[in-house]
Amino acid sequence: MAGCRGSWCCCCRWCCCCGERESRTPEELTILGETQEEEEEILPRKDYESLDYDRCINDPYLEVLETMDNKKGRRYEAVKWMMVFAIGLCTGLVGLFVDFFVRLFTQLKFGVVQTSVEECSHKGCLALSLLELLGFNLTFVFLGSLLVLIEPVAAGSGIPEIKCYLNGVRVPGIVRLRTLVCKVFGVLFSVAGGLFVGKEGPMIHSGAVVGAGLPQFQSISFRKIQINFPYFRSDRDKRDFVSAGAAAGVAAAFGAPIGGTLFSLEEGSSFWNQGLTWKVLFCSMSATFTLNFFRSGIQFGSWGSFQLPGLLNFGEFKCSDSDKKCHLWTAVDLGVFIVMGVFGGLLGATFNCLNKRLAKYRMRNVHPKPKLVRVLESLLVSLVTTVVVFVASMVLGECRPMSSGQIGNDSLLFQATSEDVNSSIKTFFCPNETYNDMATLFFNPQESAILQLFHQDGTFSPITLALFFTLYFLLACWTYGISVPSGLFVPSLLCGAAFGRLVANVLKSYIGLGHVYSGTFALIGAAAFLGGVVRMTISLTVILIESTNEITYGLPIMITLMVAKWTGDLFNKGIYDIHVNLRGVPLLEWETEVEMDRLRASDIMEPNLTYVYPHTRIQSLVSILRTTVHHAFPVVTENRGNEKEFMKGNQLISNNIKFKKSSILTRAGEQRRRSQSMKSYPSSELRNMCDEHVTSEEPAEKEDLLQQMLERSPQVKTGPWRNASAL
Repeated sequence: MAGCRGSWCCCCRWCCCCGERESRTPEELTILGETQEEEEEILPRKDYESLDYDRCINDPYLEVLETMDNKKGRRYEAVKWMMVFAIGLCTGLVGLFVDFFVRLFTQLKFGVVQTSVEECSHKGCLALSLLELLGFNLTFVFLGSLLVLIEPVAAGSGIPEIKCYLNGVRVPGIVRLRTLVCKVFGVLFSVAGGLFVGKEGPMIHSGAVVGAGLPQFQSISFRKIQINFPYFRSDRDKRDFVSAGAAAGVAAAFGAPIGGTLFSLEEGSSFWNQGLTWKVLFCSMSATFTLNFFRSGIQFGSWGSFQLPGLLNFGEFKCSDSDKKCHLWTAVDLGVFIVMGVFGGLLGATFNCLNKRLAKYRMRNVHPKPKLVRVLESLLVSLVTTVVVFVASMVLGECRPMSSGQIGNDSLLFQATSEDVNSSIKTFFCPNETYNDMATLFFNPQESAILQLFHQDGTFSPITLALFFTLYFLLACWTYGISVPSGLFVPSLLCGAAFGRLVANVLKSYIGLGHVYSGTFALIGAAAFLGGVVRMTISLTVILIESTNEITYGLPIMITLMVAKWTGDLFNKGIYDIHVNLRGVPLLEWETEVEMDRLRASDIMEPNLTYVYPHTRIQSLVSILRTTVHHAFPVVTENRGNEKEFMKGNQLISNNIKFKKSSILTRAGEQRRRSQSMKSYPSSELRNMCDEHVTSEEPAEKEDLLQQMLERSPQVKTGPWRNASAL
């Protein structure tokens, strides 16, 4: 039985017993989170629905068009602009809420632990400090993981799911209010819990949920709240608002409204129009300035000053006035940037490959088990991360001399970031006027560590940077995909900034290039690694330029991102595309494979088609819904002769749904005969029925039949039955 894949045989001395092994279809394996051993590719699942982005030209829609005039059209457009502004405002407030409590919990945690470390460094009770840090981190991560158990869609960054939604695939529960609540509180706890995740990716998902739900004025979670709001009930309008919300999330996260608009265009929607561009940009601006207004007022007490445009600020890049040889970058550095782009693409491809293998392992061994196992995995990751951070900060760091601008907490060259850079310097086990470089990177929030790598005048040891990059790379790769809301932008930026700072140290110390500005190389390294992971080009270039407020970085960032993307594409896809494929979402690519150009439509069509007739009993329709995983079915007729005649002879007249008189008479007779003699077929008998040719004769008295149909009592109009779930 070597040739039978699904069979088994057991032979003994006297006889052989054979049987059939339990087998599953590829679709069943995909739904269960399993893959075939011979084929690593996961086939698309069939339980996803498509969104109705095309306008359905039916009788109710035509009635609405007949009542529409210029005044109502202008009112509709004005309400849409008001909704776009409200989406930006609410997205900015969501970002403010997340940022405020993340800062509050982080300051509380590091304040207690740092005081304990300073006291225990003399008493020899560092184990107690480690237990305190573990207590904070495990509690926060446990709460974040519990929220994901309530709404599993809230796990991860949400960008792959939003990308699918904007391209026409309905992912269940992705834009529900309960998902938003679990996402916001979950990312708050996961970031405060010390995991190597960011809050910028979940902000994009949160903005998309706000965009989908706010214009509806209703929620599935609160069914009793009913507000009569007659606008924006179609999937087409909902898609536009989700695009605006996703762009507002990017704008609030990075303070980059133009970058947010380009992100929604490049990475999100495949349905775009000129009018949507202006609305999305307006929504992004609203989110940016809402967050900037409240953050500046709360943090600095100067309301209306607009000093903090986004959740993540890179600060101002400027050389020291005393260093005449320093330049932000020169033409000679472009060659180094290209090489860094190549290495960034290779590192990003390695990151994606490892994360894909981890995700498949979780699908096979973690997800089929009870949900508590997912919580335990998150706690395990938190435990390992906390121990690594604590031990590395206490043991692996080196004492490096402070620059003159840092001693005594004097002001740095960069006024905007001096307070953050000075306050985040850690001096664990180091003498005066020195700092612990490893603790400064590990024992701080990730945003503070990025500012240290971008703007720290002091030096970091190459060994410290190499160890930090390796540990952070592995832990961030392990963390992305566990059952907590998690973003990938900030971990990738921090990991790449360490790589770029390492390159700058090597060029300064070992090659002797005195003009090298370390902050520039840290920024280019961050762009190279992030571009190698997510494979974004246009939007990421603009986001980084807007975050730095330095237009001169446009050319090196763009070249680095292009090289990183081209290098990474030689090995695998971007991280978001990989997770879209792992979820089995039937998402069409921008470009087809070369082999697909030789395929015909018959090669990919479903051979066993389920369809219905214009007159079908409810029992049969319910049976179809129970035996299929899709909700769209073609409506066919059993008379091929009349169908051919209908396709040849009918023509539309003006803008109304009217046909020639002879066609109306023919269809009237056919409808009359069906209503009297046709029987409904169950779902098992609906397949392959259209091959039967049923002849029919044209009625003798066409005028009488037409008159009878027009004088009958009001009846149900039959048409393409697209959404059977409405029954």
